[in-house]
Amino acid sequence: MSFAITPTPEVPDAPLTALGKKQAAAMCLRVSNLQQEADLIISSPLRRTLQTTRIGWAPAIERLGGIGNVICLPELQESNRYPCDTGSLREELEADPEFAGFNFELLAAEWTSKKGFWGSDEPALENRAKWVRQFLRNRPEKTIVVVSHGGIIRRITATAAGQSVHQWCNAEVRTYEFDPESVQTEDCWLHQKENVAVAGGYGPTGVEIDIGQTESSL
Repeated sequence: MSFAITPTPEVPDAPLTALGKKQAAAMCLRVSNLQQEADLIISSPLRRTLQTTRIGWAPAIERLGGIGNVICLPELQESNRYPCDTGSLREELEADPEFAGFNFELLAAEWTSKKGFWGSDEPALENRAKWVRQFLRNRPEKTIVVVSHGGIIRRITATAAGQSVHQWCNAEVRTYEFDPESVQTEDCWLHQKENVAVAGGYGPTGVEIDIGQTESSL
């Protein structure tokens, strides 16, 4: 899983900063093997993850036929209700020249509501994370790159013992595979395949620091 850079919480659907773009570009060069192995790219439709996807996974995207083949999956949006973690409406993204070429057909009107299935309460987040695991399990591709956010990634990579407590760093990439003992169950847990593909090295993000004080590619 690939983690995008988290911005200032009060900025609505905040884009990457200049530093964030630089970090994404640096990550791109450090995952050359995954660039060649990836069979599919899936991204959260928040602006910073879309930018991270375009910059950080450019070689894989080109090899796989272009940006239109990236799956923009709203279920990968971040877990919090902060403005920075709330996405933009489909028509707003489609009207933005920076995101031309992305396919936003999976963005339902309510994907930005933070209510019900899209809510920020723990049962909703666990249910959404389980949905994502099932979605990935049912895909035919062997190697899938997922560009998302630390909060929801921790739930996606949960085990029967609970959600992960790993504090994702900016532009960090880790590889996971399905637990063979649970892959055909409803939970279909993941486990880490190797320690670190790209460590990031930029320190925890603001949201990650908050989590650490009070209690994030595949």
